[in-house]
Amino acid sequence: MRVFQANANFSNIRSHERTPPNEGNDGTAHTQLNKGNRSLAWIPALFLPAVAICFGRSLPPWEYMWTSAFAIFFGVKWLTWWRARAAVDPQTARSLAYFFLWPGMDAQSFLSHAKPARPRVTELLWATAKIFLGASLLWMVARRIPASYPLCRGWIGLLGLILLLHFGSFEVVALIWQKLGVNAVPIMQAPILSKSLSEFWGKRWNLGFRQLSYEFVFQPLRALVGVPFAMMFVFLFSGLVHELVISLPARAGYGLPTAYFLLQGAGIAFERSSIGRTLGLRGGFSGWAFAVVMTACPAFWLFHPPFVIRVVLPFMEAIRAI
Repeated sequence: MRVFQANANFSNIRSHERTPPNEGNDGTAHTQLNKGNRSLAWIPALFLPAVAICFGRSLPPWEYMWTSAFAIFFGVKWLTWWRARAAVDPQTARSLAYFFLWPGMDAQSFLSHAKPARPRVTELLWATAKIFLGASLLWMVARRIPASYPLCRGWIGLLGLILLLHFGSFEVVALIWQKLGVNAVPIMQAPILSKSLSEFWGKRWNLGFRQLSYEFVFQPLRALVGVPFAMMFVFLFSGLVHELVISLPARAGYGLPTAYFLLQGAGIAFERSSIGRTLGLRGGFSGWAFAVVMTACPAFWLFHPPFVIRVVLPFMEAIRAI
């Protein structure tokens, strides 16, 4: 299951616009074209999730989850591709690969002709090991948990699925693309090594969503409301997206994923406060421990019991994991 996560420590990214031909001196034609382009770019990003919500409720919960996840995924894929195309002029084959063969959202890097560093064999072996570990948890360990402990069984299966996809398969795909000369950066960057909560969300966890939230939420709001409030809006946005793929299919637990991400934003604000600096939360062991506690302990708000019982376990039954 593709799980979207928010970003709080954004690096500086610049977007470029191509100047259209025959533009008037006053820039009116360019402005009108940009407005039209932005409107067209947002249509799939809004339309596909709306269709998934309308028709998904007639599906079994786990199918509803995947339908919503893929609708959001391809909607934002279009959004990021549309913006990047002005800067990199992508080829058709590379664009199709970006849509269907790459889980990341950094369209400009993937579609450009920049050459990445050659991947190491050890990276491939480690990614493959994570695939086997995830598969083992999902298809071997979870079924050994008694059915009388459904939450434990579901959480182990969910952990296995995340290892199998996000940490294993997606990294293998990135390394293959790098081998082929495409600048595809793995979306997970060893989040367990984060020295702070800011580093966890901003540089290590799900860089695909980090790219998306930075470009389309943080950047537009930063000038209007300032960095702290823009950051909180990013986490609110992430929570609402998770409501679509977690709480709506489960038909329960509404508000818990949003509360989880707002708590992360509050944690980063505390980390950056004078008290947080005094406690050493911006690095070292204290920062690492704070990040682990903040992200792991309230995780049951994100993957709440109704979701595990009504969505995860039926999905595991469908793929014969239990």
